[in-house]
Amino acid sequence: MDQRPDNRTEIRDFLASRRAKITPEEVGLPTSGRRRVPGLRREEVAVLAGVSTEWYTRLEKGHISGVSEDVVEAVAQALQLDDDERTYLFDLARAARPARRTPTRRKDVPIPPRIQWMLDSMTMASAHVHNGRQDIVANNPLARALFAPMFDSNTTDRRGRPNFARYIFLDPDSQHFFVDWDKAAGVTAALLRAEAGREPHDRALRDLIGDLSTLSPEFRALWAAHDVRIQHDGVKKFRHPEVGSLELTYQGMQLPLSDRAVHGLTIYAAEPGTPSEDRFKLLTSLAVTQSPTTDDEPRRI
Repeated sequence: MDQRPDNRTEIRDFLASRRAKITPEEVGLPTSGRRRVPGLRREEVAVLAGVSTEWYTRLEKGHISGVSEDVVEAVAQALQLDDDERTYLFDLARAARPARRTPTRRKDVPIPPRIQWMLDSMTMASAHVHNGRQDIVANNPLARALFAPMFDSNTTDRRGRPNFARYIFLDPDSQHFFVDWDKAAGVTAALLRAEAGREPHDRALRDLIGDLSTLSPEFRALWAAHDVRIQHDGVKKFRHPEVGSLELTYQGMQLPLSDRAVHGLTIYAAEPGTPSEDRFKLLTSLAVTQSPTTDDEPRRI
């Protein structure tokens, strides 16, 4: 029985949103007369991709099943998709193909003990492992201290497991904790969008997106933008309740723990010689004194 998800709406809205971001001038196409829509027209994308207008129109309506990878790649290039957006489009195309067997429901995999040992060995950096739904599933003591407001929020699940998306969009205190809340919210929604393309059968992910869409108008607006993020890094500023202002450099990377679930490792550190380093060292000492874990604060899930 064919169990592929009906993702035509996601395909249509994603392609239309990317098309609207590009002007004819940016791709070297002539312009004439008054344009009724922002960005490129469908026929212009078709010309750039080397397909007929009818073919591209059908594709943008969500009929991507059976389309060759060469055509998908040509459309990605015509729309100037970045690497993350291109991966997302291919994930949507893959999910739309007829399934040869009933897709198995994704199960969370346990975090191997060696990963927790490695996290604990990072004594001057905050390090945590998260799954594609943005649940923190393992962390070192400094990560627990850094993200204390999120760990202590009532948005954690019954196991005390924090979730970045629930905290950012459902806890008003997050807007104080994250100095650039708008950017943090945008990245978080874009990460969930990429995960939804990767794992269309994940019921827990669908439930999370449904809750956020119902309860957060900010999330609804960001979700409708169809922005996609897979890898992320940079500088983030916090207002920490115990040590004050922190400006930390962070790096996210893929952590291949299984072939069925995506995990990421994210490390935060302070630049040497900065006031943030002094405050981060203070937080490190506080993390040591508060290190013992309790049953309601698991470090490895």
